[in-house]
Amino acid sequence: MANEREKSLFQTPAMMDQERMVEAILFASKEPVKIQDFLNRMPHGCEPILALNNLKVFYQTRGVNLKKIGDAWAIRTAPDLGFLMQSESVEMRKLSRAAVETLSIIAYHQPVSRAEIEEIRGVSVSKGTLDLLMEMDWVCLGRRRTTPGRPITFTITQNFLDHFGLGSLKDLPGIKELRAAGLLENRPAPGVLMDNESEESELDVVKQSDMFDENE
Repeated sequence: MANEREKSLFQTPAMMDQERMVEAILFASKEPVKIQDFLNRMPHGCEPILALNNLKVFYQTRGVNLKKIGDAWAIRTAPDLGFLMQSESVEMRKLSRAAVETLSIIAYHQPVSRAEIEEIRGVSVSKGTLDLLMEMDWVCLGRRRTTPGRPITFTITQNFLDHFGLGSLKDLPGIKELRAAGLLENRPAPGVLMDNESEESELDVVKQSDMFDENE
């Protein structure tokens, strides 16, 4: 009897049990969970990726969905039920025009240095703008360039992807989508040229919109 009990300790749990373990970890975590974290917590031999993919299918029609955010996974409210989570007492805060432009450039051109951001915008970037975006945990420091002076670069964070419901940078909307949604003026987006336009074309400005609203 003891031998059977010892043997069971080294058996890989059934997939149904692995899915339950993954669910428990996800619901107990405040932040998206990386695969390595699942592997560290679950018994040896478990396949968290397979369990996650199974659960992703299961939750597709539920009130919450399983989302892959960058290299991590999280449980999130189904998009069509988001209105249930809203509170009328929430005060919305819009980013400044400079912050929106800077954030857009970093998102579409990362990793990008401060000098490159200024070159694309055509104006200098204040330290306060970058500090604000980093304080919001939407932007973080990237690797230094190997160019003279070894300037620091900036990249968007996993929290940025999570906030806007993006699985990866590939999910960022294109110029046509932004324009159709009314988020762009009649000029091209920062650092992006439209067909038949020269490099001297004036840079576009992303309007302050609900896309970049931040709950306080």
